[in-house]
Amino acid sequence: MSMTRWKLTIEYKGTDYAGWQRQKDDPSVQQAIEEALYGFCQKDIRLHAAGRTDSGVHATGQVAHFDLDYGDRPLTGRDLAKALNAHLREDSVSVIKAEQVDSEFHARFHAVNKRYLYRILQRSAAPTIDNGLVWHFVRPLDPDAMKDAAEVLLGHHDFTSFRASECQAKSPVKTLERLDVQWFDYDEHGGTEIRIYAEARSFLHHQVRNMVGTLTLVGEHKWTRHDVQEALEAKAREAGGPTAPPEGLYLEQVFYDE
Repeated sequence: MSMTRWKLTIEYKGTDYAGWQRQKDDPSVQQAIEEALYGFCQKDIRLHAAGRTDSGVHATGQVAHFDLDYGDRPLTGRDLAKALNAHLREDSVSVIKAEQVDSEFHARFHAVNKRYLYRILQRSAAPTIDNGLVWHFVRPLDPDAMKDAAEVLLGHHDFTSFRASECQAKSPVKTLERLDVQWFDYDEHGGTEIRIYAEARSFLHHQVRNMVGTLTLVGEHKWTRHDVQEALEAKAREAGGPTAPPEGLYLEQVFYDE
C-alpha cells in the first residue's frame, strides 16, 4: 500500500453552497470535491480543510489535504488538478493547485496564519457583475474613519464582543495581526469599493464579519473610534456591531511554514 498525502489549493464561489463542511441535506464545497475525487479514483476519500467557511462565503485560497493510494501509477499534481476540475465543471469550485506533501502535513493544524478579505461596494446602484460577491452598501461610508477605528482591534484581545453565540472556540482571546482598510474607485460614477483585510493565526466564528459590521457603523458616523474601544472592552456580543453578510467575505490565503 503506497499512500500519498496531497495538498489542494481551492477557489470557490460560496453562493450556492451551505458552506465548506458536508451537510446532510444541502450542497457543500467539501461534498463537491469529495465527489470529484470519487469520480476520479472510485474511492471514498475524506478531505481535511484549513478552516470551515460559512454558507455564502467565498475562497480564493482555501487549503485541504487528503491521502490517496494510487498504486504504482504515476500521478503529477498538474494531472490530479486537471482531473478533479474535469469533474467539477458543473460546480463553482476549482482546484488551483495540487501538490504532494509530507505525510505529517495537516491543512488545519499546520496553518500559521490566515488572511481574509471583505469587500464592500458603496454606491446607490446595485451590483450586477459582482452581485453576490460584495456587500452592497447604499448609504455613504467614510473609509478614513473606518481605517482609523480598525486600529483599536489590532493585537491580543478578548474578542467576545465580536464572537458568534454559537462559536465553539475554547477561548475568545485571539491575536489580530492585521486589520487594514483600503478603498478605490469602483466605477467612474462615484462607486467606491472598500476592502478590509484581516490576518491572524485563527479567528472566532463570525469574528471578521462582526468586526466589519462594527466598522460600517463608524463609516456611517454613527459610532466613533472610542465606541469601538468600548465595545471591545465590554466583552459581550450585544455590545458589538451588526454581522456583515457572508457574500462579501473571502478566505484569501492560508500560510504555512516552509
